[in-house]
Amino acid sequence: MSKDSSASVILPQVHSSVSDTNPIMDQNAQFRTLKYVSLITLTGQNALLGLSMRYGRTRSGDMFFESTAVLMAEIVKMMTCLWLVFNGEGNRSYSEWKKCLWNTIIVNYRDTLKVCIPSCVYLIQNTLLYVAAENLDVATYQITYQLKIFTTAIFAYFILKKVLIKTQWLSLVLLIIGVATVQLSDAKENQQAHTEQNRIKGFLAATTATVLSGFAGIYFEKILKGSDVTVWMRNLQLSMLSIPLGLLTSYWRHSEDIDSKGFFHGYDFFVWYLVVLNATGGLLVAVVVKYADNILKGFACSLAIIISSIASIFLFGFQISFPFVIGAALVISSIFMYGYVPPKDSSTRIA
Repeated sequence: MSKDSSASVILPQVHSSVSDTNPIMDQNAQFRTLKYVSLITLTGQNALLGLSMRYGRTRSGDMFFESTAVLMAEIVKMMTCLWLVFNGEGNRSYSEWKKCLWNTIIVNYRDTLKVCIPSCVYLIQNTLLYVAAENLDVATYQITYQLKIFTTAIFAYFILKKVLIKTQWLSLVLLIIGVATVQLSDAKENQQAHTEQNRIKGFLAATTATVLSGFAGIYFEKILKGSDVTVWMRNLQLSMLSIPLGLLTSYWRHSEDIDSKGFFHGYDFFVWYLVVLNATGGLLVAVVVKYADNILKGFACSLAIIISSIASIFLFGFQISFPFVIGAALVISSIFMYGYVPPKDSSTRIA
């Protein structure tokens, strides 16, 4: 009798332990799904953005004003963040949502003003990226823009006092060498070719954008870590401050053209697609940072470079030279090296 009773006790325990693991397994599976979906989406967005910006600024027909496209991207981002804030913290009612926005943005206005500097910097950066895309081929643009890894690391070192290991410093050196090799290759390819694009102008615009991207990214990270405000609310604050600045910039740069031709001159379905694609970039990075790691994020950036280079051959007649391949390989290798952090017992840190 005692054996039968003990068996009747053990069997339910086995079944309950199996059922208890199911929710954990489901959560892990969901996490992995979100991680890879976000990475695939970021890869596609990075590749498509470079190709689309290049096509949008070089195609025939009426040309849209890039300053208005930057402004509209901020408006789309603001609307998206409003929705994310509303749905991000459970079943929040409309009145609670309005109260949260009022208290966080208006009542606590000093905290909102903290993002004034990065909002202005991001606005200038996005405008410069259009200039770079107009004057550089897609592959060169994508590779040059990876200098943002270097500028971000330098600003993190001085502003956040982040400690870099030797392999990360080495990766930054390889990154610079790789970008320089690509630029020299591009210069030789275009010396004898008559082209409307200004390579020096494009390179200066891209490198300036990387400096601004590095500074704004680290400044924004410092703000995020210094408070309990969510990343979606911070992005909402960024957009709300960027919109009036973007409106002033649009009329300062293109006031006569806007008055005579209209604010949405040159807009069609493709331009609106470009606006939405540009707006999703920063939000996608936030999702990837949450669900993935630096190595996988670097893989997404590297794959985007390869996709853009191959697509440029068929779409824009881009010719890949041997120096370009060497430079691209150095840049891609540097991305992986920077993202990889060896075990603590084998890493040598540089203060």
